[in-house]
Amino acid sequence: MSVQTTTTPAAVALAVGKAFDGRSVLEGLDVTVARGEFVALLGASGSGKTTLLRILAGIEAPTTGEVLVPEVRTVVYQEPRLVASMRVWRNVVIGLPNASATRALAVDALREVGLDDHADAWPGTLSGGEAQRVALARALVRQPKLLLLDEPFAALDALTRLRMQDLVAHLCARHRPGVLLVTHDVEEAVVLADRVLVLREGRISVDLPVDLPRPRRIGGPAFDALRDRFLGELGVHREAATSSD
Repeated sequence: MSVQTTTTPAAVALAVGKAFDGRSVLEGLDVTVARGEFVALLGASGSGKTTLLRILAGIEAPTTGEVLVPEVRTVVYQEPRLVASMRVWRNVVIGLPNASATRALAVDALREVGLDDHADAWPGTLSGGEAQRVALARALVRQPKLLLLDEPFAALDALTRLRMQDLVAHLCARHRPGVLLVTHDVEEAVVLADRVLVLREGRISVDLPVDLPRPRRIGGPAFDALRDRFLGELGVHREAATSSD
């Protein structure tokens, strides 16, 4: 399965800088995400990955530079952030105008993530993976032009994480928003992304396309070469990683 992208930008950051209490986190950052493109952003803890995502989401304002983003953009976080006192279908359409926040719309969105039979369930009865699928349905029901994913699989067990990766890849190919995934997982980035960025010391140090056929699985010479390139940029060498397994 190939993913078609366009040259139409879904998000543009131009010379973006961000400082907190005089400490610079981002410096002169230039990032573009095209409509239909899946971009993964790697970086060590504290490198500014989530800060950039929050700027694109409109949660933080840049200290310097300019950000151009579509009006309709959504975020999926590491925690599902469901409202415990509202049934699942109401969580999906929460915040939508009353006229469009219908059960039928929610059920259609839940069907895409395989949870239409859980529409009337309470969030507290869901597993972690199910709750995160509801969060994904809530994001996509708004038909965003830009989808921001902030380590959405980090709290899931390994098997559920793989299933969620497959689901996100399928849904993003179908809906075709521009996607920015913030992750610490290099293999996840190579499996999912059309392009991988590495953020170091407030700047993009690597920007590489992932020219591997889809669907992708971990392993193989081309996959390993990309993984090792990104790990090396993050200061991790393959020999050290292998010896610690």
